[in-house]
Amino acid sequence: MKNKHVNAIVVGAGAGGGIIAKELAVNGLSVVLFERGKWPVYDEHPNDELISQRTEVLGSPFGPDPKKNPRVLLHGNNKQIVTPITGGYSNNAACVGSGTVSYGAMAWRFMEEDFKLKSTYGHVEGSTLEDWPITYNDLEPYYEKAEWEIGVSGDDTQNPFSPPRKKRQPMPPFEYNREGQVLHDASKRLGLHPFPIPMLRNSVPNNGRTGCIRNRTCCGFACPVDAKNGTQNTVIPVALATGNCEIRTNSKVVEIMINDSGQATGVKYFDDNDKPQVQTADLVVVSGAAVETARLLLNSKSELFPNGAGNNYDWVGRNLMGHAYTGAFGLFDYDILDFSGPGATVALCDYNHNNSGIIGGGVLANEFNRLPYLFTNIRPPGSARWGKKHKAFQREMFHRTAQVVGPIQEMPVFESRVTVDQQVKDYWGVPVAAMSGERHPLDYKHCKFLSSKAEEILIEAGASQTWQSVGGRGGPSGGQHQNGTARMGNDKKTSVVNRYGQIHEIDNLFVADGSIMVSGGGFNPALTIMALGFWVGNYIVKNFAGTKFKG
Repeated sequence: MKNKHVNAIVVGAGAGGGIIAKELAVNGLSVVLFERGKWPVYDEHPNDELISQRTEVLGSPFGPDPKKNPRVLLHGNNKQIVTPITGGYSNNAACVGSGTVSYGAMAWRFMEEDFKLKSTYGHVEGSTLEDWPITYNDLEPYYEKAEWEIGVSGDDTQNPFSPPRKKRQPMPPFEYNREGQVLHDASKRLGLHPFPIPMLRNSVPNNGRTGCIRNRTCCGFACPVDAKNGTQNTVIPVALATGNCEIRTNSKVVEIMINDSGQATGVKYFDDNDKPQVQTADLVVVSGAAVETARLLLNSKSELFPNGAGNNYDWVGRNLMGHAYTGAFGLFDYDILDFSGPGATVALCDYNHNNSGIIGGGVLANEFNRLPYLFTNIRPPGSARWGKKHKAFQREMFHRTAQVVGPIQEMPVFESRVTVDQQVKDYWGVPVAAMSGERHPLDYKHCKFLSSKAEEILIEAGASQTWQSVGGRGGPSGGQHQNGTARMGNDKKTSVVNRYGQIHEIDNLFVADGSIMVSGGGFNPALTIMALGFWVGNYIVKNFAGTKFKG
């Protein structure tokens, strides 16, 4: 039976798409929300560390299916096919809620400088560094909306570098664990400004769900008591309750249909029985995360857009970024870890901006609990990597190793990109995403800077031995914080969407995810992606008239 025409299609039920679906549905638009995965079920992926590691034996928790979803890595003349259970894939979960089911849930607002990096730091050779076409003040009400509708615990009054806000976070911050308290005290002695990490999880009962039970497994896992706040347990249920939104799970959208007038008319997709289907709509919003969003746009070719939707000026897929994580480890002569979850409790923003010779910087925090399998890769330089000494270190130092780490503000690079590979196809016969390019050389310099500051804190905290773990070396960026491939801007010749996420030259096609970000900030981007979802959704609601988009 032919699918009924709707006002809006939203592709992807993650941080951006779930919010868009809710905003449109509660304002009376009929919506079909497509998700390539299924509803997450905790019992299918419990607190088993090995499951969370995406191994070839145990598969990929929360998807996507490794057998059906390859990608390609290009480096010079070398072409490597990768899957979600092999390295370099830049994986995002494939389920309702996407990465908000299993993320660490740090809830950062970007700083005012993050929206005007070029104005702040000037031109950077070899980089497409640019100001956003919107400011922090534009997005501030939508940060607030995300904090209150999704749910954030925190207290920005303790962070002197916090950007201005009109309303506090809705729940109190989490208390420090043992590691957090030690690092807080050391940072204060160094004249720094530590504070509790804002979190998209309930520190107290909120919105009909319980508070966090401090489970030791958190980042990389679903929450056993549903206290971690994602789109799957907040805005998507609200959208469905209106009766205006239908969610289609296990449905793979493969093309946006563009007519001869340059309008999006709907999508082609494979349903949960792998049957090809068509869904028509008055407007389409793509929220598949930076790699899959770019892939979908590039695979959506038409007479007016022969190189892909919105790609007449070759900017779709460009400027792929993620976050190079960098920091330091320290060994202590006592058990510094108590494994109270989620592990990460204390942060400082002293090194996000205003660092001599550094463009931007990054937040520093203690890390999420490092479980035994992951800990096998954490060793001081020169340590045994196997045998009795390796096992002895595992037993003796597991509770005595602390970490200070953070994401660096990466420099966007035009040749760091997503294309599609016409020879490698997925299970449905669709060209897959191919990732290529190199990080900017400044990324490694900036990581060295941030790692040195992390090591100073560990030394002050009393670590008997410290060593740096420095990120930012070569190869394409991406990862789970991927962004930048459909950047927003005022000029259609140097950007993909306008300031409202609207594709240049296709006024009823929008993007609402990390791909529209002009730069990635020195923070986990989840809250910013959510704020952008509310920002884009608000614009659509105000400018949609009946069956036509005006704007």
